[in-house]
Amino acid sequence: MGRGTAPVGLVAEQRAKLGAVRIIAGTLRGSKLAVANVEGLRPTPARVRETLFNWLAGRIPGARALDLFAGTGALGIETLSRGASYVDLVELNAQLAKALSGELDRLGCTARASVHNCDSQVFLRRSGGTLYQLIYVDPPFALNLWEASLRMILDQRLLSAQGMVYLEFPADASVNLSGWEVVKQAQAGSVAFLLCRQRENAPRLS
Repeated sequence: MGRGTAPVGLVAEQRAKLGAVRIIAGTLRGSKLAVANVEGLRPTPARVRETLFNWLAGRIPGARALDLFAGTGALGIETLSRGASYVDLVELNAQLAKALSGELDRLGCTARASVHNCDSQVFLRRSGGTLYQLIYVDPPFALNLWEASLRMILDQRLLSAQGMVYLEFPADASVNLSGWEVVKQAQAGSVAFLLCRQRENAPRLS
């Protein structure tokens, strides 16, 4: 759930949903996650999340997932709701990280999730040996961390053989997907989003 300047085409929808984000399906269906008053917080629109989780149908039950730029936690907690075995949620902003911990406690999910209040790239460097089936990469648009995150995921070998990475970015951005194969892609307003998997024999990059 990245943060950054919202594309113009999504401003009206985001204002309508400013107070809360709703979990779409699963055991926590209908639960609302508070959207904190933090400058630049940019929840992924519901229509984008619905498309994403339709793409992931059948892949979530039992999976270990990483929500690398968690924000409100909607992606990670939706994944828990749909049957993931464990989710790591990484959030640099201390206020948001504290709010995430509170939401997990309120929803009874603390046994299947951890909140990491740290820099995303530091977390990736420290996570070698952990295999994820799903990794969500939706960084603050202004920080341009898509390629650095993808490189680190390859370098640290964090993705399982059949694992998928979700990427969300401005539609007019150019993102180098070297080493990755796009499986699904779509656009909603000024936001582009896709699922990709590691190409066979993709090299480590350091």
